[in-house]
Amino acid sequence: MNERSPIGVFDSGLGGLTVFKVLARRMPEESLIYFGDTAHVPYGSKSPEAIARFSSEVARFLAGRGIKLLVVACNTSSAWALPAIRKAAKVPVIGVIEPGARGALGVSRGGRVGIIGTEATVKSGAYEKAIKALSKGARTASAACPLFVPLVEEGWWSGEVVESVARKYLAPLKKARVDAVILGCTHYPYLKPVLARVLGPRVRLVDSAEETARETEMILRDLGLRAPRGARGRREFYASDAPERFKRLARRMLGPGVSRVRMHRFD
Repeated sequence: MNERSPIGVFDSGLGGLTVFKVLARRMPEESLIYFGDTAHVPYGSKSPEAIARFSSEVARFLAGRGIKLLVVACNTSSAWALPAIRKAAKVPVIGVIEPGARGALGVSRGGRVGIIGTEATVKSGAYEKAIKALSKGARTASAACPLFVPLVEEGWWSGEVVESVARKYLAPLKKARVDAVILGCTHYPYLKPVLARVLGPRVRLVDSAEETARETEMILRDLGLRAPRGARGRREFYASDAPERFKRLARRMLGPGVSRVRMHRFD
């Protein structure tokens, strides 16, 4: 492990590419390896034991690729499996929960924060705990949105079906009159236009990508592991199933630079 070693990024599917994209933009000199565990997507409906097992397998694989830091670009894994991931990876590990909580409190005008996420993330209460640790006076409301991940993975990012589902899921948050909503799953930023329309202009949408990238940059600098200025970082992509389908959707998000997605299956 040295300053030229890559950063690992993983999610259950393509949602973590929202974090990957910001990392690549902020630190173009850094090499990035992305793993989408498409064989097991979505994590949000799995048991905590399964989430920890799948996450640890991916962490060990990326550690074997020589990463210097691991970004867990999956809210469900960040909520349930960080200790197991740290044990498996043996490198610094960054989750997305605390950066997202900080971002929400930074834009909320009245301290009324909504949280949407997978069933597992919402059940964990991880965002509520992180928000309360930062601001005891903050109030929260949460809603599980289990259909959002499969819709995004299918490439359904807009339209009547998506908007109808969003209206049903977001009704409790509108009733609670939240003024900021954490997109507590890295798949959800793909649905931002629909979510913004349903929630209205007074509600700020917060995804953790920018905060997570900022924290990654800071930790690498503190550890003396930033890649040299002017270096040209490489980009690698892996999926545990259907790599061609992953490539098609990843190109829609990141552009034609996604030229190859390798497949790696776990026994």
